Amino acid sequence: MPNMTLTKTPMPEQEPNVRNKNFDEVALGYTQEMAIEEAQRCLRCKNKPCVNGCPVGVKIPEFIGHIADGDIEAAYQTIKTTNSLPAVCGRVCPQETQCEHNCVRGIKGEPVGIGRLERFAADWHMKNGKPEEFHIEPNGHKVAVIGAGPAGLTCAGDLAAMGYSVTVFEALHTAGGVLMYGIPQFRLPKEIVQKEISSLEAMGVEIKTDMVMGKVLSVDELFEMGYEAIFIGTGAGLPSFMNIPGEALVGTYSANEFLTRVNLMKAYRDEYDTPIIRPKNVAVVGGGNVAMDAARTAKRLGAENVYIIYRRAEEQMPARKEEIHHAKEEGIIFNLLRNPVAIHGDENGRVKAIECVEMELGEPDVSGRRKPVTKDGSNFEIPVDCVVMAIGNSPNPLIRSTTKGLEANSHGCIVVNEETMATTRDGVYAAGDAVSGAATVILAMGGGKQAAQSIDRYIQSK
Repeated sequence: MPNMTLTKTPMPEQEPNVRNKNFDEVALGYTQEMAIEEAQRCLRCKNKPCVNGCPVGVKIPEFIGHIADGDIEAAYQTIKTTNSLPAVCGRVCPQETQCEHNCVRGIKGEPVGIGRLERFAADWHMKNGKPEEFHIEPNGHKVAVIGAGPAGLTCAGDLAAMGYSVTVFEALHTAGGVLMYGIPQFRLPKEIVQKEISSLEAMGVEIKTDMVMGKVLSVDELFEMGYEAIFIGTGAGLPSFMNIPGEALVGTYSANEFLTRVNLMKAYRDEYDTPIIRPKNVAVVGGGNVAMDAARTAKRLGAENVYIIYRRAEEQMPARKEEIHHAKEEGIIFNLLRNPVAIHGDENGRVKAIECVEMELGEPDVSGRRKPVTKDGSNFEIPVDCVVMAIGNSPNPLIRSTTKGLEANSHGCIVVNEETMATTRDGVYAAGDAVSGAATVILAMGGGKQAAQSIDRYIQSK
């Protein structure tokens, strides 16, 4: 009999005033008993509406059914047939707007905790499963993947499973892209990411790091080296700024730089020499998940006061509700309907305050959200010694500027055919944030999966 409880089985978490002082994972995960209890809430619908909400088409009722029956390894293997990074997706996917949004149980209560169950299955396998053995017959074709983020890793894994010889070229010294440099340790432990990547390498995917493509090698040179198709998954790593006075002061960071120093370069650990200000009072500008990550990271670095400054109201914030909830629990101060106009410095050129104006919501803009309007004469200052700009990113222009025939739109995003992910250059495909602008991990993975299928058709038809 199904478990007809209207609410999800609670996920154990660290206490807020404990976790905001460490970088250990906030959510502790289900026990097997908890997972089985939650899995039994699934009705195993015949029309599977949850699957329609998943960008990579995970066989959700099937894997949850295996958990309900106590066969956790079968659940993991079911997920892996369509998802190369289940432990990652179980942690960072916005399930509430995707698979869980379509869950029938959500009509009269909370949806099934699909993400929590996916995480449980992946974590169980990492602890208890046997090392995976792959017996893939090589098909004699070579493909190059530029960028080892979610889109690139997914594309590489899917192509490797088809028998392709795949080489991934990554600009940084560690593979993983935003999974490594952007998402904090307390949300996505880096050991988890590395284990997922090791699984892809076991399939035969070769990863070359410190390869700034467009400088070290061009797309044309990759074709000359015998690669028959090329996938671009370089993300959106070029930070945006407000162009207000004071953004060049010492103590002002882009969220990209701030999070990279902490996540990838381990600035939070004393044994690392990564230079970073350990601030006392921090202003984080923005209202998305990256802003929440930066604010919660600053708190863990020892900041006494961390302010989120966002020009709209909370209901307009693009961040996940879970992330907003966790930030509030951890003591982050929300200054909403506020907008920075200047950053002020001291005599040494260091940040000492951020000047803001009050806002009010006017008529809806083109996105449908009510447009914030400045209240005249409402200027005020907040004393801070660090400002983090988390207002978005755009794709780095290096690849497109060094590749003939590769078109981009006015936002710098690579233009593709949305059905095939083919670019305007023959044999070159792209997906992820390099195409869409900053978006979610799972959407990037969905694009990488779509591109892998198109690359296979392209090469096999030659």
